[in-house]
Amino acid sequence: VMKASEIKEMAPEERIQKLNDMKQELFNLRFQHEVGQLENSSKLKSLKRDIARIKTIMNASETQN
Repeated sequence: VMKASEIKEMAPEERIQKLNDMKQELFNLRFQHEVGQLENSSKLKSLKRDIARIKTIMNASETQN
């Protein structure tokens, strides 16, 4: 789980890269979940929250500029 303070310290390019990596990981977890290979389904929830957290901070920084 990423904290908002960690995300705020990242450079904008790092946030975009991290967001893309998380989206790819979410895709893989969803696929594993559908096939029945995912043992810990709480990873989906926490990953979705981290993605939302990054998007929120990215949008807030865009509106400030």
